[in-house]
Amino acid sequence: MLEFSLGERVCFQPDGRPPLCGVITRYNKKTVTIITDTDGQCNVAPQLLRKAGAEVKPSTPGNVITFQAK
Repeated sequence: MLEFSLGERVCFQPDGRPPLCGVITRYNKKTVTIITDTDGQCNVAPQLLRKAGAEVKPSTPGNVITFQAK
């Protein structure tokens, strides 16, 4: 739990459902409470969370052009 702070955006994936993202609002004894983007509330074990910026969405190879900084 120490790697996440209150107010931080995180994502998790419930079994058999698409990933959910939201904001950490409270630390509990064994879980953290998250208010999801769809206004739901979930209690999730911290080991199932990842930072919202860590998710990488796959892209179609022909649609991405990579520019290098000079």
